[in-house]
Amino acid sequence: MDAALAERLHAFVRTFDPPLGDGSGPTFAIKDLIDVAHVPTFGGGRTALDADPARSATVVQRLLDAGWRAVGKTHTVELAYGGWGANRAVGAPWNPWDAKVHRAPGGSSSGSAVAVAAGLCDLALGTDTGGSVRIPAAACGVVGLKPGRGLVPLRGVHDLAPSLDTCGTLARTVAMAARGLAVVSGPEAGGAERGPFDAEAALAKPVAGARIAALPLHVLGEVDAEVGRIYLQALDRLGAAGVTVEIVEPPRPLEAYFEPNGVLMAGEGWRVRGPHLSRNRAVMDPWVAKRFEAGRLIDDVRLAQAVARRAEDQEAFHAWLTAYDALLSPTSPIAAPPLDQADETTSPLSRLTRAANYLDLPAASLPCGLTREGMPVGLQIMVRPADETMLVALAAAFEAVSDWEGRTPDLSGFR
Repeated sequence: MDAALAERLHAFVRTFDPPLGDGSGPTFAIKDLIDVAHVPTFGGGRTALDADPARSATVVQRLLDAGWRAVGKTHTVELAYGGWGANRAVGAPWNPWDAKVHRAPGGSSSGSAVAVAAGLCDLALGTDTGGSVRIPAAACGVVGLKPGRGLVPLRGVHDLAPSLDTCGTLARTVAMAARGLAVVSGPEAGGAERGPFDAEAALAKPVAGARIAALPLHVLGEVDAEVGRIYLQALDRLGAAGVTVEIVEPPRPLEAYFEPNGVLMAGEGWRVRGPHLSRNRAVMDPWVAKRFEAGRLIDDVRLAQAVARRAEDQEAFHAWLTAYDALLSPTSPIAAPPLDQADETTSPLSRLTRAANYLDLPAASLPCGLTREGMPVGLQIMVRPADETMLVALAAAFEAVSDWEGRTPDLSGFR
């Protein structure tokens, strides 16, 4: 790994030299919300969540046992609560697509996406509670896979909102992301109950004849004109893969699930992290602290109502989605802006991603083009519950016709 580049991009909290593991397989990085045995887990803050984990998270151990090699732990938005990728506690990674302007890397799995985009590792682990794998994947021009719940065990992965949390993979290609997901998937007592995921079967699955719903721009709220143009081009390209793409309006727009997902995130987040805030608020990112403290106002009655509403919303949306194999949208309505222009009182990057967590749908972000400023745009694919096989099959089919052609950022300005 290019240590100087890794430092310049601020992708890693800590690197392992030599890499952890005895195998000769691909290299991977680990979001610093996920435990590695006897390596402190800081969760993007100045105070350790676990100063000396007794053992590695299941997802880490499974990769090591399969011969993969861990190269380091990556930066994250503090306690994974933010979509821009900013971190006022320990600093934010630098989006590798612009060496002159410090642009948002996307959050919360910011360092994982930056490390993959810059070629510092083959795969990275991230967590996704409202888009935290897919948002940075879109911002940094890589593939991000978020499974449905129950496929990947979360032992050793620190909580943000337990009913929404998932662990996914980021890579430059669908095949690498899918193969990593296959390794970390599968049942574990008290954790995941599905799987293991068969990546090779999914990558080989034909998609000709699949029926795909695509959201029209007018139901997506404010979408940057270039993002909208690139999204529509992506739909045309996917049609070349032999699938039927229909422009349809769902019963409710994706944005309708933004606020209820936020209620669950804040309410559960406060119950998980309230004690941590009471001890450490003075050294925390103030915007992250404010988000958690908003959860203090969500009492048990309101939280129970939110849980019941979620079950109703899932039932209705899942019933509508049975007519389609997948649902498409842009991943985020804007490309990565300069980080100093990011408004922490708003969350536009997660406006279209939270629905997948709230509705418990497997989802992916795939690079589908560059804006005139040279910043990546992501295509989001969501599929029916527990259908990660179709998700990967469609992602691979789109990748093959996307005209992305394995584009990578010009890193010469960082050296």
